[in-house]
Amino acid sequence: MQQSIVGFHRDDEQHWVAELACGHGQHVRHDPPWINRPWVITAEGRKQRLGTPLNCVKCDRGEPRDRW
Repeated sequence: MQQSIVGFHRDDEQHWVAELACGHGQHVRHDPPWINRPWVITAEGRKQRLGTPLNCVKCDRGEPRDRW
């Protein structure tokens, strides 16, 4: 299910997590060559992605909201 990004935070290991409108979090790593998301490493890049939809597999599985 597609859900919009409403914010970001770092997890305990300092990886970026997108906060989705549904209340779930999804890691958004920049880890080339496997994952290419250079926008995640700057505040401006993350700000520009607010409102962008991501596929939320937690919604697809019916999981409860995350707590961060």
